[in-house]
Amino acid sequence: MPSIASQILHCTGATAIRKMAHVQTLWSGYGSIKRYVLEGGKYPSVIVKHILLPESGIHPRGWNTDLSHQRKVKSYAVESYWYQHYARLTGPDCKMPRLLHAAEEGSMRLLVMEDLNALGFPGRLMPDTVTLAAAKNCLAWLARFHARFMQVSPEGLWEIGAYWHLDTRPDEWAKMKHIPLQQAASAIDQKLNAAAYQTLVHGDAKLANFCFGPEHQVAAVDFQYVGKGCGIKDVAYFISSCFAEEACEAYEDELLGHYFKVLEMDMDKCIDFQLVKQEWTELYKFAWADLYRFLDGWSAGHWKMHGYSERLTRSVLEELNFV
Repeated sequence: MPSIASQILHCTGATAIRKMAHVQTLWSGYGSIKRYVLEGGKYPSVIVKHILLPESGIHPRGWNTDLSHQRKVKSYAVESYWYQHYARLTGPDCKMPRLLHAAEEGSMRLLVMEDLNALGFPGRLMPDTVTLAAAKNCLAWLARFHARFMQVSPEGLWEIGAYWHLDTRPDEWAKMKHIPLQQAASAIDQKLNAAAYQTLVHGDAKLANFCFGPEHQVAAVDFQYVGKGCGIKDVAYFISSCFAEEACEAYEDELLGHYFKVLEMDMDKCIDFQLVKQEWTELYKFAWADLYRFLDGWSAGHWKMHGYSERLTRSVLEELNFV
């Protein structure tokens, strides 16, 4: 296979690579993301995701099982497939980097993508700096994404989207301390999967995977866990990544109201929006309980396991008669 440098120059039309900067190491040491600053050609810089699949990873929380490894292997295949076959189907209001080049050889995968920083999205926010307006813009992005892919089959993607999906997390399920929730896990999963209205979910729609431009315009990255699901799973996970207990409680109606307002505007009018809204609103607490289930086994005591998420989870367990 040609060198990474030669592949970058070929797909961008650049004459030279001026410099390279490390952006981040991939989860469990499965490669790296780097920014290449270019001379000549159309792109001032590109982002290169260089995936090297080891025999075993070094997981920060000790999850070094073969199942964990295979999940990551599939996630990178899904991401590559997403960028090559689905990303171009999204509209301009669902901004994401365009794939410029993809290559695969043995245990190596390479994705060369547009640099969102160069496209005017250099901002990154943390939970202690995110504003309500910025969070609403991210939820608007998700609403447009969900509207675009409503009832679309997840060919080449995860059959069930979201990185914490129960079937892919038996090790974490086995380590759960919350026994009633452990016993209810399958029923919660089935409730979400049986939703009449399904779309493609981002699957890892946390605040850290959104890049911000002027007026908090947003673009999204990291499509390793895209797959079929009810959109409210993305919504609950995104809100969980932004706000602490009090803010989740205080902003719940406003955030959900904004999400559904945008969803209604962008959704195909052949689909009954009110039925979607009713179903997904009822599933909001189930999405939180599903995430709480994962966290209980993966990282007991995680900061997202606060009173708000506990209350919603308890409500689900009561509804399902697991208390």
